[in-house]
Amino acid sequence: MKDAYSFDINDEEALFSYNKFFLSYLKTFKRLDLTAIPMAADTGPIGGNLSHEFIILADTGESKIYTDKRIFEVDSKGTKLEKKSLLELRKKFEQFYSVTDEKFNKEEFENKVSESNRLKTKGIEVGHIFYFGDKYSKPMGGSVDLPGGKKDFVKMGSYGIGVSRLVGAIIEAKYDEKNEVMKWPISVAPYDVAIIPMINKNETSALDKANKINKELEANNIEALIDDTDENFSSKIKKMNLIGAPYQIIIGKQTDGDLLEFKEVGGETKKINLSEIIKIIKEQKVKN
Repeated sequence: MKDAYSFDINDEEALFSYNKFFLSYLKTFKRLDLTAIPMAADTGPIGGNLSHEFIILADTGESKIYTDKRIFEVDSKGTKLEKKSLLELRKKFEQFYSVTDEKFNKEEFENKVSESNRLKTKGIEVGHIFYFGDKYSKPMGGSVDLPGGKKDFVKMGSYGIGVSRLVGAIIEAKYDEKNEVMKWPISVAPYDVAIIPMINKNETSALDKANKINKELEANNIEALIDDTDENFSSKIKKMNLIGAPYQIIIGKQTDGDLLEFKEVGGETKKINLSEIIKIIKEQKVKN
C-alpha cells in the first residue's frame, strides 16, 4: 500500500491538498494506461464527509458501481496546481452521478441519469482518498499556533493506492484472453522489449545478433529480455506474448540485413532498423 497524509491549518488549505491528490491520482493511473474513475464513496470507519474511490472497470471486480457514461469523457488535461483549477476539475467529475454500491440510491440514479447513459457494472478499487478534518487531531491534541496567538487543530486527509491491487487491475485491463496476449504498460513493464531469435543447435548467428542488439539497447537505457532457448519459434512467440514486454524484436528467416522485424504487442509487424526502434521505445518511455 502506498500511503500519504496531509496536515493543514484550515479547511480551505486542506481541500486544496485533497484536490491536489485527486489530480495526482488521475495522472498516476493514466501513466499506467488505466482509466480510473473517481467515484463518491462512503468514508466508513475512517470518517469525514468527503471521500473518493478510484475504480478500474472490470467484470471480475469486487465493487458494484453505478455511473453516468459521460464521466468517461472528462479530461484532466490543462488542469493547473491552483485552487480554482483543481476544484473545477473535481466538480467536472462530480456533476455526473458515479458511486459505489455503499452510496447507491436507485431513485437518485434514475432521476439524474438518462436510461441511455446508465452504466451498472463492477470494478476494482485501486485508490482511495479521504478528507476528515479534525476528527483525529482534536482528540490527540494536534493543534498549531496561528498568527495572533490563536490555536487551532490541524485539518487532515489521507490518501492510498493499492499497489498490489494495481497488478491485478492492469492484467484485467491489458490481457487479451482471446489471443492470449498480455501487454504491460511501459511505465511498469519488467522489460521494455523482448528479443526473440530463431535458434537451433547448428546455427547461432541469430543469437549472436540478438546479443549485439541488446548491447546497443542497454547503451540507450532500454531493458531487453532475450529468449535464448532453442524451442519451437511459435512457442517462443507465445511465451513472450504472455510475459508481456510491450515491444518485440524478432530475428528469424525474414530478417534482412539491418532491417529487423519489430512490433508493438497486439500490433502489426514492420521492418525497420535498430536506430528507429530505439527512437520509438525512448519516446514512449519519455511519455510515461
